Amino acid sequence: MKNSHENFFSLLDLTSLNETDDISSIVLLCSKAVRKSGHVAAICVYPQFVKQGVRALENTNVKVATVANFPQGTSSVATVTAAIQESVQNGAQEIDVVFPYMSYLAGEKKSAQDFIRACKKACGETILLKVILETGALQDLKIIAEASQDTLLAGADFLKTATGKIAVGATLEVADVMLHTIKTMSVELQRPIGLKVSGGIRTEQVAMQYIKLAEERMGAEWVNPQHFRIGASRLFDEI
Repeated sequence: MKNSHENFFSLLDLTSLNETDDISSIVLLCSKAVRKSGHVAAICVYPQFVKQGVRALENTNVKVATVANFPQGTSSVATVTAAIQESVQNGAQEIDVVFPYMSYLAGEKKSAQDFIRACKKACGETILLKVILETGALQDLKIIAEASQDTLLAGADFLKTATGKIAVGATLEVADVMLHTIKTMSVELQRPIGLKVSGGIRTEQVAMQYIKLAEERMGAEWVNPQHFRIGASRLFDEI
């Protein structure tokens, strides 16, 4: 992948997940998502703004993503799957769901996998499921690798580093572990798997470090919107 601004732009999930969001701020977000020379991969907004995003981005190639079980990761599976189904009905094409990381850390690993399976079922075959591991809470690289593998076995289409709502977000070390798991599991599962890095990526220089890492581990051709995303809010304004 050529590291031009436009190619870089095409990897972004342009995100607004603020308590102050309103219709006007989402309209502004959508207006930034498309320019003459290209577009971002997706916008990511709270569920109540999905319909607005779909209307604003009609006839573009920009996907509309939303969040579920966000940000604490503690809602019941029934609540989360119902929320996912409603978002899909409202036009969401991608779901970023928070992994029940606290339960996982407490040893409830099977129930965490069952949770992701239920989320994937609620998405259906055509909706992309990105699972936010909240790696800053998992901390231990071995646990992150295990959680990544368990999540992919349960049906996740993408792994995502963080919500951006706790102190520790993405790190290169964590992304490297997740890429290694993705590379291994892609062969085992025989299906496409992606990575979204998010949480604390505020400059283009930092973002380019993640792109370079992904190119080194997976090959330059792999680094495209179908496999690799960068969660961006402040980052967009810099570029």
